[in-house]
Amino acid sequence: MLFKPERYLWRRQSAPDLRQCATRLPYEDKDSRDQLKREAKDLLEESQKELIESQHRLNVIDTHAVLLILQGMDAAGKDGIIKHVLSGLNPLYCQITGFRAPSSIELEYPFLSRYVAHLPQRGHIGLFNRSWYEETVTVKIFPEFLHKQRIALEAINDRFWQHRFEDINHFEQHLTRNGIAIIKCFLHVSREEQRQRLLDRVVKPEKFWKFDPFDLETRKRWDEFMQAWNETLTATDSEHAPWHVIPADDKPMARALVARLLASTIDALPLKEKSFSETQLERIKEARMILENEKDDSAEHD
Repeated sequence: MLFKPERYLWRRQSAPDLRQCATRLPYEDKDSRDQLKREAKDLLEESQKELIESQHRLNVIDTHAVLLILQGMDAAGKDGIIKHVLSGLNPLYCQITGFRAPSSIELEYPFLSRYVAHLPQRGHIGLFNRSWYEETVTVKIFPEFLHKQRIALEAINDRFWQHRFEDINHFEQHLTRNGIAIIKCFLHVSREEQRQRLLDRVVKPEKFWKFDPFDLETRKRWDEFMQAWNETLTATDSEHAPWHVIPADDKPMARALVARLLASTIDALPLKEKSFSETQLERIKEARMILENEKDDSAEHD
């Protein structure tokens, strides 16, 4: 029951407020936590095997695509999920994109434009490490990023942000209508767990490369981020692209939940078996005869 993704739908929260949402699965003691970790490991392995088959069907039938969006505070575990959940999949049919601050050229276009070129093509699994939701959270809290888009200051008000929510909702609906299933996960980590993970990055030399001074700036404004995410999750949760709030303090559990969600989403797609025309079937038959005859010829020469 704890590992059913629908349990973590934003709309199913008793009071949609991140400050009230769990950041870890419930357990009473070390033994029960170890049991949960074993269950998470088994579920992750099971989901990975299922994903290998599901990816193959998705690619062969070639009518749909899947886009997994990972969002969360810094050090929420996005990179680990990419590494573990997609392990074993054919990289030829995976498209992974991480988004940082837009370039000067990208700033010349409407804010959703930079993401279009990275959408997964039919038959592929796409993954966005951060996405257009930075435009309603980080950009809102640090308005200097918005100023780079050369938007008039007097235009930045509540109605402006509401328009951004509407643009995102319409865009996501357009994508789903065109065969892209969208999975949106907010990796919910506690403030204390984030502190421990950021501390690791400045204590352990092998993790120095992960350290970004800006992480400390965002941490100072934790409450503002929680409020901005509350508003964003509520305004952009929809039937066609719902939000899942994934408890992320325990990495194995978070990875298992996302893997299960990805696998079940692909399985639910209307992937009809690929059909072949009479001409294609005739060519396949001819090719089989040629190859079988080649085998006979080689036997005679021996």
